[in-house]
Amino acid sequence: MRDRKAVRIPAPAGRAQFDGTAPVVVVVGGGIAGLSAATLLAERGAQVVLCEREDYLGGRVGGWSTRLADGSDATMTRGFHAFFRQYYNLRSLLERVDPSGRALVGVPDYPLQHASGHRDGFANLPKAVPWNALAFLRSSPTFRWRDLPDVNARAALSLLDVSVPRVYEELDGIDAATYLERIRFPEAAHALAFEVFSRSFFAHPTRMSAAELAVMFHIYFLGSSEGLLFDVAADPFPHGLWEPLRRHLALLGATVCTGTEVRSVLPGEHKRFSVTIGDGAIEADAVVLAADVPGLRALVGDSPALGDTAWREKVGALRTAPRFLVSRYWLDTPVDADRPGFLGTGGHDLLDNISVLNHYEHEARAWAARTGGSVVELHGYALPSDVDEQDARARLWEQLTEVYPETKRAGVVDERHELREDCPLFPAGGYSGRPGVTTPDDFLVVAGDLVRIDLPVALMERAATTGFAAANHLLSRWGVAGTDLWTVPTEGRVPLLRAAARRWRTL
Repeated sequence: MRDRKAVRIPAPAGRAQFDGTAPVVVVVGGGIAGLSAATLLAERGAQVVLCEREDYLGGRVGGWSTRLADGSDATMTRGFHAFFRQYYNLRSLLERVDPSGRALVGVPDYPLQHASGHRDGFANLPKAVPWNALAFLRSSPTFRWRDLPDVNARAALSLLDVSVPRVYEELDGIDAATYLERIRFPEAAHALAFEVFSRSFFAHPTRMSAAELAVMFHIYFLGSSEGLLFDVAADPFPHGLWEPLRRHLALLGATVCTGTEVRSVLPGEHKRFSVTIGDGAIEADAVVLAADVPGLRALVGDSPALGDTAWREKVGALRTAPRFLVSRYWLDTPVDADRPGFLGTGGHDLLDNISVLNHYEHEARAWAARTGGSVVELHGYALPSDVDEQDARARLWEQLTEVYPETKRAGVVDERHELREDCPLFPAGGYSGRPGVTTPDDFLVVAGDLVRIDLPVALMERAATTGFAAANHLLSRWGVAGTDLWTVPTEGRVPLLRAAARRWRTL
């Protein structure tokens, strides 16, 4: 059941399918955004060619096979991903191949633990504002009632009056750290909740827009009745999600090419575009650019006829968040049975969260059952520039043994590490210069979590939403119906609280 205040953005009207010769559309990138765009276009009968540089689909939620030291076959990924219940458009995509919802399983809580010993969770809270916030205050050891008089109520109330896109006009000019200092939340609450959440965007609060932080709290807590609990993939991402979607696309007549890098998009001879792939090219009527930040910048740089100067400058100005490290260990001993599948951490040096995969994922659970061990994954976001990979690995492991002391006696059967620097950065003042879904060319569109869209969506949901929006735009140009989009409410969900927040701002 969807939040009763969820907002529907109606699909562009038109005929149900292409009739006659359908246009050729090349989708550059096989992550969530590209898969969303390709799926909708193929369902409407377009001739879709999806090109993905990697050998696997899913982008930053992809995965690939690896052989462990003990001879076991395993699937490595780029790390844990939470599928929140308010990810309406992503879930719409997944329903194509998982109508029963078995690919995702719920976690019982979303625990956050600080090095000081404070620990918070979100299980059993009411879902609606303000009751969820009041219940959290009542039960939380971090947010204490006696600390409330020190809070800047005027600044804090702005979190209850988030309106998209207005919030970007109000808060995008300052960074999240400055905004949190203005609110004056208790230090432990600041470090535990706000830094944990903001670093899920792969950047320290000093490098992140305050507007993005406010929108994030609106999406996940104050603007939605879906709650902060989430689902996780029951199987490694390729098995449960992307390979079924690849088969779905093939049945629709789409061509899916992995291990295929698009080098440039040039004016075509017979069609609008000529998409260069290796030594060959595909003539296309339209193109969806659904690459990551480095890929999009490189592709546009090598495609001098794309867009106009202003648009090309926006793409060129995109930046990536700092490096992050994912370290996965296959251990020869179990972690304690009561350890959560996912734990967010604060104040633990470089460590941002710990996943115990064998507590929720079938493949890891089978390996642990067979060997008597466990599979543990560590994330360190926004690594300092002076920390090299070996040092980061060692420090993450040391913090694991402090948070879960039973791992001190564990032997490492095998390990895998992924050091990456390709997530989009959302700095203060960056919103107005971010490229949107549309471009100066009606038949060239952009999709991905790096894209500006004036809706309260983030992370994987922004990728899916912009992918569908990109397809909708192209379909509308051809007079073919698109698909509805859904979001959490676009403004604070309680009118009385919104009015109070606005009154405070004018005093």
